[in-house]
Amino acid sequence: MTLESDSARVLREVLRRGEVSRRALERALGNGPESLNQCLAQLVKAGVLRARDRGISFNPAFGQVVGVDMGASNLRFALADFSGAPLSGVGGKVRPEDGPQKTIAHIAKGIRRLVRVRRGAALRAIGISVPSPVDPKSRIATFANNLPGWKNIDLRSELERLFRVPVEIENDANLAAVGEYWRGVARGKDNFVFVALGTGIGSGIFADGRLYRGRTGSAGELFRLNVDWRRWAEVFPDTGYFEHYVSGMGIAAAGRRVLGTPGRRKFSGLAGARDARFVFDAMRRGNPKARALLDEIFTMLGVGVANLVAVLDPDLIVLGGGLIKGAPERMLSIVRKVVGTIHPGAPPVKLSALGDRAQTFGAIYSALDAAFGAEFPFPLKTH
Repeated sequence: MTLESDSARVLREVLRRGEVSRRALERALGNGPESLNQCLAQLVKAGVLRARDRGISFNPAFGQVVGVDMGASNLRFALADFSGAPLSGVGGKVRPEDGPQKTIAHIAKGIRRLVRVRRGAALRAIGISVPSPVDPKSRIATFANNLPGWKNIDLRSELERLFRVPVEIENDANLAAVGEYWRGVARGKDNFVFVALGTGIGSGIFADGRLYRGRTGSAGELFRLNVDWRRWAEVFPDTGYFEHYVSGMGIAAAGRRVLGTPGRRKFSGLAGARDARFVFDAMRRGNPKARALLDEIFTMLGVGVANLVAVLDPDLIVLGGGLIKGAPERMLSIVRKVVGTIHPGAPPVKLSALGDRAQTFGAIYSALDAAFGAEFPFPLKTH
């Protein structure tokens, strides 16, 4: 192997583990001590890594990365140092009606705002999660079913053109899984599924310690999952069967049918119409119709999770996303009951340890990884 490719392997291993001893790096990478020491010496000299008595770690001062979580309703931006520690963050709203170009401009503005606030360290890379499958080869966002006009959008190339740094783009549920694997409840679990519940629904799958994307990048896209065979031939436009019910917009639509439009509530565009908080508010006030509706949705979610268990046999199921905030313990209890009934000896089902930061941590990880990716050889000289 070349020194450059050895460097990338070392950096990825340090990124995955955090601070790590030389001996552990030797075992993990299969490098001899002489080859590893030569590689580490260059990376330490360049300022990328630092070597201390207790181990090798990233040098936080080497640069900064930006992680962006783009949902169907919200935007979150985080600036992190080169060890992955968040430094600052801002948020914003997504207007689905704006279309790709206005949204990309909004994303670029948010990134500039963060980088401008903390000058002094070079921006090394950007990672961004998107509510769309991402083609494994072209890295194009192929179809954001909850965002009109988002079909075959080359967001990565546009951001690379604007910022002149490596950009990594990945499906939002996939990056949530990466975040939990890196810093959350799935640490040490090589086989698990992160189920992302927000405006829509999706999942990120880890198999044998690696993110599984599938043939077209659509692995884990639960929105088309069908749990009622009698309705196999019905058309559910862009939502698919499962997302028609088990999602923020599904609950909001069902809530309006069952509870009526909440008094004094004004819906502003698609984002407002997809907001399910009024249903959870009604349940907390003791409304039996709201409680029954949510119990039915949570039961359907449990059946969907049980189907994932049947196919993937994971070590762990993680539930995350903004929708979790509405009734976390009730949702968890019902899903566990359903999965456990269908699968004796079912894997644990847990709530995300990172909450709505899972995608952001995943995006930070992907930005760090992009900084020394194969297409952009990592700079061994400081500027």
